Amino acid sequence: MTDRQTPQRPSDRPGANQSDLGSFNEATIIETIRQAGAISRVEIAERTGLTQQSVSRILRILLERGLLVENATERAERLGKPRTPVRLRAEAAHAVGALVDPELVTVVLTDLNGTVLHKQRLPIEHGTSPEALVETIAECTEEAVTASGIDRSTFLGTGVAAPGPITTDGQLLDLPLSREWRNVPLRAMLAERLACPVVLEKDVAAAAVGERWIGGEDRGGDFVYLYVGTGIGSGLVLNGETYRGTSANAGEFGQLCAVRSGRVDDTGRPQLVRECNPTAALPEIARELGYTGTAATYLEMCTEVGAGDPAATAAARQIADVIALGAVALIDLLDLPLLVVGGPAFAPQIEAITLDAIDKAVNTMPTARHARHVAVERSMVKTEAGAIGAASTIFHASFAPSVRRTRRYGL
Repeated sequence: MTDRQTPQRPSDRPGANQSDLGSFNEATIIETIRQAGAISRVEIAERTGLTQQSVSRILRILLERGLLVENATERAERLGKPRTPVRLRAEAAHAVGALVDPELVTVVLTDLNGTVLHKQRLPIEHGTSPEALVETIAECTEEAVTASGIDRSTFLGTGVAAPGPITTDGQLLDLPLSREWRNVPLRAMLAERLACPVVLEKDVAAAAVGERWIGGEDRGGDFVYLYVGTGIGSGLVLNGETYRGTSANAGEFGQLCAVRSGRVDDTGRPQLVRECNPTAALPEIARELGYTGTAATYLEMCTEVGAGDPAATAAARQIADVIALGAVALIDLLDLPLLVVGGPAFAPQIEAITLDAIDKAVNTMPTARHARHVAVERSMVKTEAGAIGAASTIFHASFAPSVRRTRRYGL
């Protein structure tokens, strides 16, 4: 029983006033402040359904712990009463995020607002052993904490983002590009080496977590994140949680594109869709369409798209059109209001082509197209989305409220 007289809908009032739910209410208030940026006590009570007494008591605790800070006192426009907004104290917590790729490891250290305080990229040689990979991430983590000069007591742990599939306890499975790292218990190995909390997440899911954490109110609702990397995957944010699925491998995108575009073999199985691997497909398709220039790599071909080369541009449109069909399947299935596109291979030269194709498809093809408009937007994390997302998994696990997660992080 809450101490409000008028019952509120659970979806509108996430807080609870029972004395044994203090940590949940703390997390609910932290989440409300994070989304708002800066917010008054009265507004927190209104958004959470908690009494002002409960809000004041919890805020006092969070202020004493140094997690929050008060802004300058303001005057409400109508009543003239003073209000003192509170906000998260960015330097109150820090985390390292590592994006693992078969050719490159990117490590960042961020504060609670997602601001990158230290960044390092290291090439990975072919055949690098799992032990060497763990040592590389560990050394980068230690260097980031030292070089950034943060208070070590604010360091919460290391998040790692890697291509899937993975297991729920942080083991890499059949990675498509690195046989040496298959069936490696990376999370356990790294946690033992660093002696700190470690989270391992699929790169697409980590990027979605980062988008949610950093995006504030703009990413406070449900959305799907299309992650453009070596391949294309999708991260799902549903009811405030990143949906991971039973095995932590939700979000496989290629088969949706295959089925939606009719690319199946004689047995009815979805075929591999090369457009879902844009880094390899863009140069290849451009040459098939008559490109005769000197561009050979994906980034070089993106430059040709930006320069207006007809064949390169046509190839980019072909890829975007196939991706858009997969996006239609997602929207039809999940009825989502927002689709975000980002990732390390989402080059600015292909941004307009890709967003336009997806926007047109998800707002003209789905069955319920007349019932809603789907917003299609560029990720708010313009660079290092996977690594920043990996760091955000630590913050999410530490501070975000959750009654039931599809997979607990176990910090």
